[in-house]
Amino acid sequence: MRLALFNKGRLGLVDGEDLVDVTDLLAPSTTTPSGALHQYIELVDRDGARQFDLSGRARVPLAQAVLEAPLPRPGKIVGAPVNYLDHKAEMQYSTSIADLGVFLKANSSVIGPGQDIVLPYSDKRTDQEGELGVVIGRTASRVRAEDALDYVFGYTCVLDITVRSGEDRSTRKSFDTFTPVGPWVVTADEIPDPDALELRCDVAGKTRQRANTADLIFGVRQLIAYTSSVMALHPGDVIATGTPAGVGPLAHGDRVVVDIEQVGRLEVGVDGSQAIPYEQRPGR
Repeated sequence: MRLALFNKGRLGLVDGEDLVDVTDLLAPSTTTPSGALHQYIELVDRDGARQFDLSGRARVPLAQAVLEAPLPRPGKIVGAPVNYLDHKAEMQYSTSIADLGVFLKANSSVIGPGQDIVLPYSDKRTDQEGELGVVIGRTASRVRAEDALDYVFGYTCVLDITVRSGEDRSTRKSFDTFTPVGPWVVTADEIPDPDALELRCDVAGKTRQRANTADLIFGVRQLIAYTSSVMALHPGDVIATGTPAGVGPLAHGDRVVVDIEQVGRLEVGVDGSQAIPYEQRPGR
């Protein structure tokens, strides 16, 4: 299944060129900031997947729907730094994820399809980083790599936006709007091997990043095993698996597109109209 949030928090199942509204079937009636899909993931963890009939249900053409971040406020977002060798080389890093471990991004940084990345600084480079996102479906603590995919609910596209300044990664990557997610979550049964997916990221109509998740230093299984050895992962948590070579600066008016085989296509804009000089940031 491909599950999306649309039109002010409705939960939809993508069926061809339509969204079938399944909000009342799959999500509790009480709305929460985490969203209806997050609630459904928790429900599946507790009670198992539901069988349902789509006949007669309301449909909305995808082209007319306003898609939103499928997980507007995940419990946590875990990032994987330097998880492709070609990115390690382009950034001239001496270390990789094997040395650095993982980091956390603020869940308030999430935006959805069609929204804008807001550049904070006029004189500091802010880069795009296209990544495969892993959505956790069951509580995972100290799981083995060979069992790791049993804990995955699904996959999505993620942009890990990054300011190239001197602060810690969790600061440079946690500005509001710095984690576009979407356009939907594809359930794990549709992707037998997440370590064999083509990924492309375009900025302003030009391809900057092209890779295959087979080139990850820590593949999805190993990444879940490592992360769960540090912190428990819970239903609805998102792991951004790392970015390949080709990161580069964003500018006002750019369109950024991440396209991942079998997963989907996420497109967002870039707004630099509010950017300020770095030396004018609070605390200076």
